Parts: sequence; structure tokens; C-alpha cells
Amino acid sequence: MKLRFLSTLILAGAMLPATLGAATADGKKSIVMIAGRPSHGPGEHEHNAGIQLLAKCLGQGAGKAVEVKTHLNAEWPSPEEFAAADTVVVYSDGGGGHPALQGEHLKELAAQMKRGCGFVCLHYAVEVPTAKGGPEFRDWLGGYFEENWSVNPHWQADFKALPKHAISNGVSPFSTSDEWYFHMRFKDGMAGVTPILTDIPPESTMSRKDDPHAGNPAVRAEVAAKVPQHVAWAVERPDGGRGFGFTGGHYHKGWGNEDQRKLVLNAILWSAKAEVPANGLISTVSAEELLANQDEKGQKPKPATPVK
Repeated sequence: MKLRFLSTLILAGAMLPATLGAATADGKKSIVMIAGRPSHGPGEHEHNAGIQLLAKCLGQGAGKAVEVKTHLNAEWPSPEEFAAADTVVVYSDGGGGHPALQGEHLKELAAQMKRGCGFVCLHYAVEVPTAKGGPEFRDWLGGYFEENWSVNPHWQADFKALPKHAISNGVSPFSTSDEWYFHMRFKDGMAGVTPILTDIPPESTMSRKDDPHAGNPAVRAEVAAKVPQHVAWAVERPDGGRGFGFTGGHYHKGWGNEDQRKLVLNAILWSAKAEVPANGLISTVSAEELLANQDEKGQKPKPATPVK
């Protein structure tokens, strides 16, 4: 009986990495990054270029601590890769075409979230239909873009203060013009959720007529009352996992903004439970690197001078 019990313990121990997900054999955290298919015009929704740029920066600033695997054009990782992932990053179009909603992908993601895998969604990837994906993303990310509740205007957001959080390490207040979504559908009582980027949207964000993405009575009332809106947030989940939602990223040139880039890179590390440097993850991006890997959209990519 003792030998049989010992054998069972050894077998269980051997199965832990595949079951729970952990650092790789050499101790690195595994970061799986998924880019969506081409979308919008040149310099906009550059999912493939954006994921490759962020992966490059992770390697540059945290290469000794992480192993990054990228999947382009909505390619889905293998079950083995998912099982070993410490966090999953998705930068893609959302709605019904979200990569996570195709086939059995949502179910596969659910298995990883249940074991405490991290989850990060950038820009449109924070939006999924209320009936399919909504409840899951609300739990995994702490909040999501819900049609007829959330809105997607373009506006100049000014982040004058940042919370004390590992994601904010080394990040200075900054301001950028982007398609900053707001009025997210967060978890009840903001349970486990920490707002990271917050601003008061101008009245101009409500210049469009009501529709599933542009406006509704609830958000109009909040904007009129100057209620601060959260456009990036972190969550610590009951399952032990961490999530991060970031609604900016419409314009590829935004990744040239050092503070925006550092904040997202810090968040990816944090979601994987990797140590975030006290000064944040340091990376550099040139104008040439911003132009690289952009999708062929029938026009030349727009110049992407780094944003200060």
C-alpha cells in the first residue's frame, strides 16, 4: 500500500506543470500572445504588428524572466502551449468575430482561467457579445465592453494620476488621443478590480446618436455628471489568476508612447505573476520598428513617429 501511495504522489507531482501551468523548464514565465487578422486602415488595428512589437519589447526588457510565443492572424495556440501558459494576451477585433469565440476556444480558455492563468485583452478584444463571452470576460478581465452600455468614441484622454500598483511602476502621467472605450460592464461592486487609467470624458464623446456602440441614456447621464471613467483596469480573481483590460490601442503609433507602452508591458508581466521592475519594463522603439510588420491594406503604412 505504501509503495502504491508513493507512486501516486510521484505521478501527481509529474502532472502538476501541465495541470496548473507554471514557469518553463528554465524558470521563465510563459507568455502566449494572439494577434487578430488585419482590420481597419493603415496604422489602425495593427494587431499583427502590435503583438510583434510588444513581444520584442518584452524580450528586450525581461528576456531572462519570460518566454514569449506569438500567434499571428488569429492562429490559435495548441492545447499543450495553453496548458503551460502563465498568461494569454489577445489583441484583435472583438464582437462575434473575436478569436476566443470561435469553435471551442472559449471552453479551452475557461480551462486555463480555472487553473489561474492570466488574461490580457487590448482594445477591441475587450468586447464580446453579452450572451456569449460576456459573463466569462467579466470574470476573467474584471470587466468588458458591453453593447448598449459601453461606448467607443475617439478622444484625448489625460491621465493625470496613476494608482500605486505594480502595473504603474515607472509610468508617468500621460495624454494620448485614441479610441478610448469607457463605461465598461465591470464586476459587481468592482470586486477585485483596480482602476489603472481613469479620466473624465469631454461632452464631445456624446456627440453621436444612441446605438450599440455610440451612446445610451446611462452613459450620457454619467458624462453629463462628469463621472470619471476607467479605460484600463486590473483584476485579481478568486481562482488566483490576474486579468488586465486596456481599451486604447486603436492607433499603432500609440505604442511609440513610452508610458503607454510601459504600462501595458508591466501589465503583461504582472498578469503572468512575473516580477515587475521598480522602474517598470524598459524598452525602446524606433520609427522604423513602428513601421515594421504592418498589414498590407492596399496603401502604404502611415508614418508612425514615436509619440512623446
